[in-house]
Amino acid sequence: MDSTKAPLLDSRRRGAKYSRLSSNVSLSGLDEIPLMSMGPTEIEMTTEDDDLETYSTTPLDRRGFASRCCLCLSNLYHSLCACCRKRNELGPRTIHVGIEANTLDGRESRFPPNRICNQKYNIITFVPGVLYNQFKFFLNLYFLVMACTQFIPALKIGYLYTYWAPLAFVLGVTLLREGLDELRRYFRDKDINNTMYKKILTDGRIVDIAACNIKVSDVVVIEKDQRIPADLIFLRTSEKNGTCFIRTDQLDGETDWKLRIAIASTQKAPSTADIFRLQPFLYAEKPQIDIHSFTGTFTTADDLSGNVDESLSIENTLWADTVVASGTAVGVVVYTGKHTRSVMNASNPQTKIGLLDEEINRLTKILFVAVIVLSFALIIVKGFEGPWYRYLFRFIVLFSYIIPISLRVNLDMGKAVYSWFIEKDKSIAETIVRTSTIPEELGRINYLLTDKTGTLTKNEMIFKRLHVGTVSYGTDSMPDVENFLRQSYPDPSVDSEPQVEATSQTVRKQKPKIKKSDQYRVHEAVKALALCHNVTPVYEDASDAELTAMDMTLLDSMRTYQASSPDEVALVSWTEEVGLTLFRRDLTSIELRNPYGTLVHYTVLQVFPFTSESKRMGIIVRNTSTNEITFYMKGADVIMSNIVRYNDWMDEECGNMAREGLRTLVVAKKVLSEKSYADFEARYRQAKLSVTDRASHISAVVETLELDMELLCVTGVEDQLQSDVRQTLEKLKNAGIRIWMLTGDKLETAICIAKSSRLVSRVQEIYVFKQVTNRNEAHLELNSFRRRASDAALIIRGESLAACLEFYEHEFIELACQCPAVVVCRCSPTQKAEIVKLLRVHAKKRTCAIGDGGNDVNMIQTAHCGIGIVGKEGRQASLAADFSVSQFKNVGPLLLVHGRNSYKRSASLSQFVIHRGLLISVMQAVFSSVFYFSSVSIYQGLLMVGYSTIYTMFPVFSLVLDQDVSAETALMYPELYKALTKGRSLSLKTFLIWVIISIYQGGGIMYGSLLLFDEDMLHIVSITFTSLILTELLMVALTIRTWHWVMLVSEIASLGIYILSLVVFKSFFDTTFMTTTAFMWKVTVITAISCVPLFLWKIIRKKFSPPSYSKLND
Repeated sequence: MDSTKAPLLDSRRRGAKYSRLSSNVSLSGLDEIPLMSMGPTEIEMTTEDDDLETYSTTPLDRRGFASRCCLCLSNLYHSLCACCRKRNELGPRTIHVGIEANTLDGRESRFPPNRICNQKYNIITFVPGVLYNQFKFFLNLYFLVMACTQFIPALKIGYLYTYWAPLAFVLGVTLLREGLDELRRYFRDKDINNTMYKKILTDGRIVDIAACNIKVSDVVVIEKDQRIPADLIFLRTSEKNGTCFIRTDQLDGETDWKLRIAIASTQKAPSTADIFRLQPFLYAEKPQIDIHSFTGTFTTADDLSGNVDESLSIENTLWADTVVASGTAVGVVVYTGKHTRSVMNASNPQTKIGLLDEEINRLTKILFVAVIVLSFALIIVKGFEGPWYRYLFRFIVLFSYIIPISLRVNLDMGKAVYSWFIEKDKSIAETIVRTSTIPEELGRINYLLTDKTGTLTKNEMIFKRLHVGTVSYGTDSMPDVENFLRQSYPDPSVDSEPQVEATSQTVRKQKPKIKKSDQYRVHEAVKALALCHNVTPVYEDASDAELTAMDMTLLDSMRTYQASSPDEVALVSWTEEVGLTLFRRDLTSIELRNPYGTLVHYTVLQVFPFTSESKRMGIIVRNTSTNEITFYMKGADVIMSNIVRYNDWMDEECGNMAREGLRTLVVAKKVLSEKSYADFEARYRQAKLSVTDRASHISAVVETLELDMELLCVTGVEDQLQSDVRQTLEKLKNAGIRIWMLTGDKLETAICIAKSSRLVSRVQEIYVFKQVTNRNEAHLELNSFRRRASDAALIIRGESLAACLEFYEHEFIELACQCPAVVVCRCSPTQKAEIVKLLRVHAKKRTCAIGDGGNDVNMIQTAHCGIGIVGKEGRQASLAADFSVSQFKNVGPLLLVHGRNSYKRSASLSQFVIHRGLLISVMQAVFSSVFYFSSVSIYQGLLMVGYSTIYTMFPVFSLVLDQDVSAETALMYPELYKALTKGRSLSLKTFLIWVIISIYQGGGIMYGSLLLFDEDMLHIVSITFTSLILTELLMVALTIRTWHWVMLVSEIASLGIYILSLVVFKSFFDTTFMTTTAFMWKVTVITAISCVPLFLWKIIRKKFSPPSYSKLND
């Protein structure tokens, strides 16, 4: 088989190669046309054949020796890459059920083990890996180098613990945290890998087997509510109808149960052990990432007819990490380990680093340059005498406190506090912080990209409208629908003789020219909605006999509907409300209960499930009373318009419903004769057995039925907005955040939701981007859009977006960023993530993505901040997000209150910690310059460590409790958020201001001490260190905007600790000298000189140039 395909594959590759080349050449002329020009729509380009692959025309012997070597190395590299690709290439496989001798692409192969491993490190790589991740940051690497220099005697300044203790503390905390995380992952993986399952051997015996020991071809039994350990093909079930339900919320994020169908031949076997007597084997496609499709063939041996083939599709699969929801399932393993769908879809999200961390990293590099410059300056003044280079390095080590290692510790601790505040906020209950390293990123958002269904809306579908061509029925006219249904079915109390849908039969026997009555139209429409779906009624723990004997009222209270789409559940629930109830459904039959309680039986012949490509679903049923075969279909109007007969009302009514914000479906039917169905069934069965391009073969056969269908009705289902969506969007827009809505819904519905949610105001101009498919059309439409980009809200379809991004990526993003709002409809999950990435790369803006479904995960993980909503579609988005919320309205307080406070607090905290290091480094510089440029530390190691820990740590860290305005004020005036997006709280300007303050205060303390204590220089440590501690405590008090009791306690406690240390550390301080009146008043004067001018400047600035928040507080 491979040998026959190889020439065809090679020819296709060659054809693709030249087709791409010719395509690029023919379109390259458009690059010469400015985007604003109205150039020609067609550009003629000529290409000479001689120009193709001209690089190979130069003889090898004329090339230089270096060129030949490079060519040989290049060929060797490509050969190695090709071998690696071939080794890792995945292919289809043939699996013999219960036998380990299986083949991959016709050759024997070993498949990956079924072991789950989510650990980042192992025993060998743990310490090196953690250290690498820490020291790739400049701040930590800098301190490592400084600490290592202390092992060199010529560069040693003080005790080793002065440098190594803080570094060891930071690394120890990091190693402990990572180690605990690794242990949690290890035990979690161990529990999953050691979960026991039942394996059926070929002799019929049942043995226990751990999940990690399961192999391809093993036959495994899965009990109810048990996780499926590997990708299986569904062989048989304990359910009589040969079906079972599975829960897929951990795979695709959808909470609705999915129906799975056992293979017919194995389900009919007397017992599970009898399956092996059929000598079954199956052909499975190569491992794919797509969880919604599967192609395979199941073959069994038959003594009479030889091998019997059965087609396998997604309905016969049980993917790993799903859960069996009903009955007991038996399956054969086809994919294990990294080949399973769940592992192939699992992405490794990159560790997100906040903008504040990047800014601080840049500031530390500036401080490092300052250390080098300051050290060189002292050497220049001192003179290049003796071992000056050694003095230079000693000065660099002395001034290393300019970059404090406590900065990283304080910021990490602060982020943990901010995360705790978020989770404990009762106004946004059930909010979870899953990424505690970026809470301050919530205060820097420029663009919010949101899903629609389940995010802005509740994802609770309510049936609102039924249009049958002549009459439209709304919520107020549903009694008319009920009356029509009652008239369409015989009343058993009036006529006890068996009758069948008299009205429908009468109308069908009438001549085509007679106009059909409203009663017929309504009855056919409701019946189609009750039959054309994939909904299954579920009665928990009730047998068929019990269902028949139970009272109708009790049955109605017990019944729940399970389906993969809430739209279908809404339609079936509505048919129940008007009198036509879905009573029972299995693989081959549907039973409806009419308004009088009589059961109407239908045989299910074929089901064509909904797919994102087809955008429609269909079903063929046979009425057991009349033997009439009917093909029902429902789908999107854009698809159904080409399938139904010509009419003059469908497009208009679909547009009207979409403008009301309703999700529309078009329903049609076609009556089939026995002969036409038999012919279709034969062709359909043959198409299902195709191994290659099965989907296209099946689609082609089904399309032969989709001709000249009778249009029955158009339905409108409403997805209601979540509470306070309008107010939240209004606040976010006032805060300067641009909001883009990315949805898979149709254009009209997207526009309606955008208007009803106030994302687009009703008076705002809307620009609907025309449908474009090629470069020329995109070029012209972008030129047209450019003139109105700044004033109009942009509405664009996913297909047009793809064309624009293919040819004019940068230009489109530039224009879209000018729009007050953007709505992308018919948008795929991949496009959502691509849009976020483009905003990050081209616009250089901070993005936040919010969604509730599995299709939003890529978008959420790509954004700087990802917010997941726990909704109807499951918890997949919530689990993958950085922040999880229960409702969209919680996004307002999350960004405007917690995001704003986290950023401002982190900015203040980081600048104050830098100021603390700068202050003591300036004092060291003054001390060295005064005392003959000596490279000796002014303070001993214990005082240096104490200065940044017990003496000042608590007051400085208490800044994480500071706030400029209350939460209520921040929500009432969202305009306060705008200033944060510009990054003014932590900028080069504010950094330089703190540098100037540090130079002034450090110089004032040192020179003030030299002037006032000229005769007491032996006590320089006691004098300057006391002034230093008092200055730090006063600066914290001057920085605080809103006092908290913890701040006051930390200030008093720190002062008390310092006074107590004077008694404990008598070797550092002369308590007799420090208790004199002269010492006290002189230290007070020095401290006042360093702090009072700053206090006066703060008062003057608040008086004449107050910040915006101070006016609101007043």
